[in-house]
Amino acid sequence: MADIALAQDEMILEEHLPFTLDGGVAERARIGIIVLATDYTMEREWMNLMDIPGVAVYAARIKNDPQITPETLRAMEPRLTDTADLILPGADLDVLAFGCTSASMAIGEARVFELLEASKPGAKYTTPITSAFAAFRAFGAKRVGVLTPYRADVNRIVADYMTTHGGVEVPVFGSFNEEMDDRVARIDPASIKTGIERLKGLADIDAVFVSCTSVRLANVAADLERDIGLPITSSNHAMAWHALRLGGVTDERAEFGSLFTKQLAEV
Repeated sequence: MADIALAQDEMILEEHLPFTLDGGVAERARIGIIVLATDYTMEREWMNLMDIPGVAVYAARIKNDPQITPETLRAMEPRLTDTADLILPGADLDVLAFGCTSASMAIGEARVFELLEASKPGAKYTTPITSAFAAFRAFGAKRVGVLTPYRADVNRIVADYMTTHGGVEVPVFGSFNEEMDDRVARIDPASIKTGIERLKGLADIDAVFVSCTSVRLANVAADLERDIGLPITSSNHAMAWHALRLGGVTDERAEFGSLFTKQLAEV
């Protein structure tokens, strides 16, 4: 103990050293994302899609049920603002996203945005379905095939919302009818491809939307587009693109598919 006391007595303490500031890791865009507590996929896909110098993503997880039902989706509504508050408390964001496709429709985009604004006023807001609608406009798509993992009652919410709010026709709608998030996250890319090919064979469509943030598509979107011959996007894929564009990041990244070569279309 005497040796330690002696060392501290002899220590030279130099405080208030000069420093300068740069823009930090979020010099170009500071993007927040609310991720479902049960989601296995989104952070991994966004890590790749958002790997752009000067762009940083900050996530918080919202409590939810692993079983996807209309009731469990709507149960997240009162938790949204408090969860957003966990993201860089007291700091501004350029963009704030809520990462659940079906809950965004069950609750409604306008209500989701209201709850996000209560935490981060001044940000721009998006959801997977908001982003999908923006992607359809960027594609110039009028007839969209939809592929989901959901059970029938959730599919009805999705189909009704898209046909009412999306500005597109949905002539064909397919589902794996799986309600557990952990199983949805393990649906392999070959099954996604087969599902999309089935939809294309059943109706005349000019784009495909794969709904659900647990579904893995972002890293194979470009390959699927080449093989199938249609523009393709998914919940994570569209929302990452939309968040970047809302944040003023216009970089084109063709390796992630045709959507990432496009800018926002005027509404």
